Amino acid sequence: MTTRRDFLRNGSVALGGLAVAPSLLSATGAPLGGYPGLLSPAPLPPLSTDAPTRELMMEALDAAKRAGASWADVRISRNRNNSVQTRERQVTDVVDTDTMGCGVRVLVDGCWGFAATQELTKPGVGGAAQEAVAIAKANRVARDRRVELAPTPAHPNATWRSSYVTDPFTIAVEEKADLLLRANAAALTVANVRFVNSGLSFVKEERNYANTEGSVITQDYVRSWVTMSCTAVAPDRSGTAVRGPEVVQPAGRGWEYVLEADIVTNAKVWAAEAAEKLTAKAVEPGRYDLILHPSQLFLTIHESIGHSTELDRAMGYEANYAGTSFISPPDKVLGSLRLGPSMMNVVGNRSEVGALATIGYDDDGVQPEDFHIVKDGVFVDYQTTREQAPWLRAWYEKNGKPVRSHGCAYAQSWADVSFQRMPNVSLQPGDKDLGWDDLIAATDKGIAMIGRASYSIDQQRYNAQFGAQLCYEIRKGKIVGQVKDAAYQMRTPDFWNTLDMLGGKKSYMHGGTFNDGKGQPGQANAVSHGCPPARFRNANIINTGRAV
Repeated sequence: MTTRRDFLRNGSVALGGLAVAPSLLSATGAPLGGYPGLLSPAPLPPLSTDAPTRELMMEALDAAKRAGASWADVRISRNRNNSVQTRERQVTDVVDTDTMGCGVRVLVDGCWGFAATQELTKPGVGGAAQEAVAIAKANRVARDRRVELAPTPAHPNATWRSSYVTDPFTIAVEEKADLLLRANAAALTVANVRFVNSGLSFVKEERNYANTEGSVITQDYVRSWVTMSCTAVAPDRSGTAVRGPEVVQPAGRGWEYVLEADIVTNAKVWAAEAAEKLTAKAVEPGRYDLILHPSQLFLTIHESIGHSTELDRAMGYEANYAGTSFISPPDKVLGSLRLGPSMMNVVGNRSEVGALATIGYDDDGVQPEDFHIVKDGVFVDYQTTREQAPWLRAWYEKNGKPVRSHGCAYAQSWADVSFQRMPNVSLQPGDKDLGWDDLIAATDKGIAMIGRASYSIDQQRYNAQFGAQLCYEIRKGKIVGQVKDAAYQMRTPDFWNTLDMLGGKKSYMHGGTFNDGKGQPGQANAVSHGCPPARFRNANIINTGRAV
């Protein structure tokens, strides 16, 4: 259990009054032979909501009810971030942040109110609850519709832990830096590679939640990310080429995931790919069949399908910042908008093991469900929260489905109000168990792309342009070499309707974004997109290096 004294000893913020926090969750063990960071961790301790934290959450809920709230929830959490950044032979940055507090959200007369505090005492959380109620009452003047929450079962004494084995926050900074510097050194042995940047980033959230419907939930969430950028310089200094920095996809896993990436060995591969790009010819613009690797395709899914099917965007509530969506209004597009061929199935979920948005219970206290966003090529559902699900009541009742949230509520910390955020949005594999090489072999004239790079997309998620870290020309079923300056242009529904080949289960993998922004004030979440490689017919390939 983490007490205030423990937190102040180990953390970086000070709290007033006698305080408690979620249990500190750690993994310890003795080093195995070989790399010293490879631990044989003791089993992680069982999760439970400790009594002092439960007592504080009940106090906040009771205070909210006494002040006039018809419904309330409370989150007490500890949020930790760690990153180590290096360049060539030096450590350039080490960051550790650690924050803990309580956020209270209430409904009064169909209006939201929210307040947060770092004062983890009964008077502190009670005061935050009273402030949230006062804010909700003040918001009544601006109410456009009365908030109605879709029903959800209560989850008393529920727990969940993400799929990590070794807590990265138990690994010394020196070990993290040593791993990165050894990878940098390996990359620098490749001819013409002159610059290398690498980094490790980790997030740990110890989350406690309760609401006035009887849910009491404790969760332990960890995510990790490895980055490396290798820059090659031509011998005559006439040009440069870069591979990275997104060479390893982020994941909802721990230190073991970093070690599995074997970045010391793979650094030479990534560096060699950068060096090879120095001699790549410029792509000839035109129409090609386009094959996208999951490490690139996930971003296209994220930007064109993930964001466009957020219900708040479709309803105009994010127009001032994040934008709107071409997939609107709901009553005109649900069940009728064809986004792709019948082989295209896109599922929203928070259940895929190791994916970034995977969680046991969302920040509405909902146990998320898997749901089709696109089924047999047709758009059939949006991402929703408890507040949003009733907006689609007519559609759900028409199809014999319950009016329930898909579990897409999220707040980045105890100090932020929760709202609709993207779950894992994944393109399902095809019926035939094809792989990357099979798609290449089936293509006569094409471009194959690996890794995310620069892109742009309009605020409705309709017109876009995407590049890649590595682009290869395909002739008669074979890769004949790298090309540079290649990007593809697309209109979302037109592009997805050219999908004609999908990899199978053997080639399915996750890509992801560690920080995805939305909202005002801005918040960041993390989300993965599973997909196989895919081929798109007759894509418009442009040369981004040509002068106009």
